[in-house]
Amino acid sequence: MPPTAQEEYDARLNARRATRDALTAADARYANARLAAFFVAVLVLILAWRASVSLWWLLVPLTAFASLARSHARVLRAREMAARAIAFYERGLARLEDRWIGGGEPGDRFRDDDHPYANDLDLFGKGSLFELLSIARTRTGEATLAGWLKAPADPGEIDARQQAVAELAPELDLREQLALAGVDIDASVQTERLIEWAELPMPRRRALRDVVAIATVSMILAAVYLAVTSIWVPLALVMLFLTAALRRFRDQIDTMLSARDPGAVAGFVADVLSHRSRDLETLKQLLARVETHAFTSSRLVALQRRLTGGGTPASRVIARLHLLADLHDSQRNATTLPVVLALLGLYLGQDWLLALAAIVTGGLLLVRPHVALAVEQWRSDHGRDVRLWVDTIAQFEAFNSLAGYRYEHAEDPFPDIVTSSDPANVPALFEALRLSHPLMARAAVVANDVSLNERSRLLVVSGSNMSGKSTLLRAVGVNTVMALAGAPVRAASLRLSPLAVGATLRIQDSLLEGRSRFYAEITRIRMLVDIAAGPLPLLFLLDELFHGTNSHDRLVGAQGVLHSLLNRGAIGLITTPARGDTRGSSRARLSPVRLLWKSRSNRSKRTPASTCTNRESSIWS
Repeated sequence: MPPTAQEEYDARLNARRATRDALTAADARYANARLAAFFVAVLVLILAWRASVSLWWLLVPLTAFASLARSHARVLRAREMAARAIAFYERGLARLEDRWIGGGEPGDRFRDDDHPYANDLDLFGKGSLFELLSIARTRTGEATLAGWLKAPADPGEIDARQQAVAELAPELDLREQLALAGVDIDASVQTERLIEWAELPMPRRRALRDVVAIATVSMILAAVYLAVTSIWVPLALVMLFLTAALRRFRDQIDTMLSARDPGAVAGFVADVLSHRSRDLETLKQLLARVETHAFTSSRLVALQRRLTGGGTPASRVIARLHLLADLHDSQRNATTLPVVLALLGLYLGQDWLLALAAIVTGGLLLVRPHVALAVEQWRSDHGRDVRLWVDTIAQFEAFNSLAGYRYEHAEDPFPDIVTSSDPANVPALFEALRLSHPLMARAAVVANDVSLNERSRLLVVSGSNMSGKSTLLRAVGVNTVMALAGAPVRAASLRLSPLAVGATLRIQDSLLEGRSRFYAEITRIRMLVDIAAGPLPLLFLLDELFHGTNSHDRLVGAQGVLHSLLNRGAIGLITTPARGDTRGSSRARLSPVRLLWKSRSNRSKRTPASTCTNRESSIWS
């Protein structure tokens, strides 16, 4: 029997912690060794100054220091990866133990007060469905998942998503690798700015290309001439020409590297290329893992083909730009090298070191314009592909988020989406066994059976205050949203038809907009009536309709609203205000199902049926 998610997370968390501790000890050893190499180098310098030893002995501690620095960097990188893995599994355990609220991305930017159910069903914000589900690393991945939650998919798309989620669910190694990708585990890729940078049109600069080509050839010939003849004049002339040309084309080069107007780049030219390169580096790591993984489901295979269909994998194309950014940074960091060579040449009296310093200076002058031209060419060839890469990763991250939930809640089934050959005549259906709210702790939640179909199209939920009436409606709504997004649901089983969802569970007034609660509720109901007239049947969730209105007006208004919705083929639940004190009630109580409307053959033919006569539901009669 395979281990549960809890057991697997515990085992991997302990292993990653042990790895981190071992790497921390190695970090201390490398730090001490580097310090020792530094002191040896200082000692050699002192002895060389006193002419006790040759200065060439300095190469020994410097070489050792460089080697130790490279190895130390690998250790630090590995420890960082272990720390990220620890955070990944700690968050997974928090979800399994119902301690996840406040530990993930709440998705506040996706809030929409005009959406028919997003705020009512707590899709976004602290403790929301989005925070529970999302493990996306890019902002576009988060936006894709949010879009899936805010708009129902068609049955074919739902089936394809379910297959993809089912395939990805056991791929825990892949999810860990994706969680470790990128520069900072708390930073999402700025995909909007990345796409804007990649797609900004750049005019060709023929004059600059010609000047750089002539300067490059001249620099090579002058350097060879200097090395052979020790004559400096040609190299000096070429460097003067190149300096003047770079001054003439400085604004163009800045614009090519920054993708901004020349007047706006100032001293931050390198930052733009560096930041976009880091964004692409994170994207490259995500792409590389998707490109090399073996998938079988149709949607995942199609996404993978989008990354490799052009011949060269997208990750390799991005690696070229990253190399250009590294060259640009290296050029800035290497500006002290010619100075060191020149000083060393003067100290040792070696003319060839002075010549080498001059040649290196000329080469460094050429790096920046060459990088600018190469970046411009890269954007011309591949800039339009960046949007496709970002969208591909965004969809994959949305699948991965749902797959993580599936792995951690293996007992939650995929719903059965009921369809027919004629989608326009599919009757509204929602039938769930042991349905509960996915955001509530399993130990505290109370499961309910809910059945809405052609025979029972309205359920009236009554009970005392704080008895769970609204929670039941939210459980129905959230599970419907998850089902229509392609995710598993918190129920023993769920059968439903394609539905549109609308709710009045969290209607509020707005002082700034001069809008009363009553007006806001009327506006939302008008929206639900319009949705009910659309191509999909409406699943409505109405909480104490017209709360605060006098009893007679409330009765008349509620009757009108319900008949209008049911007349359009909608199904749903509505709560009644509390009547008296029902002490001891621990959960919402479903009143007997009342048939308010029934259909004889299809949604276009409906006849009134007898209204409720039960005392609890007489408000609607």
